[in-house]
Amino acid sequence: QVQLVESGGGLVQAGGSLRLSCAASGGTLSTYAMGWFRQAPGKDREFVAAISRNFGKTSYTDSVKGRFTISRDNAKNTMYLQMNVLRPEDTAVYYCAATYGSGNYVPFRSTDFDYWGQGTQVTVSS
Repeated sequence: QVQLVESGGGLVQAGGSLRLSCAASGGTLSTYAMGWFRQAPGKDREFVAAISRNFGKTSYTDSVKGRFTISRDNAKNTMYLQMNVLRPEDTAVYYCAATYGSGNYVPFRSTDFDYWGQGTQVTVSS
């Protein structure tokens, strides 16, 4: 069973950038389709981005298109979320998630994912 650990969160001013990492252990990252979700205080967990197991197929929620980039390095067993031009409304706990799937499968619902990290806090000040 794969374990996921997020890192890279923190406090940043609006317009700034952060790169989140999701390190996998106990499993081979290339086996899984991966995703990022976030949850702001008082709100439901929402989809941010996802990437297929193979072929680099990606999907993003509309509010982050053009600002965020999801990527993966299977050799390092690590997934990333590069976040640019951050806004106060991006403030949330960010979670990475993994699920088995075919090579070009890009999941986007939280129920699609089987494994979750503990989350990392991202705070964007105005």
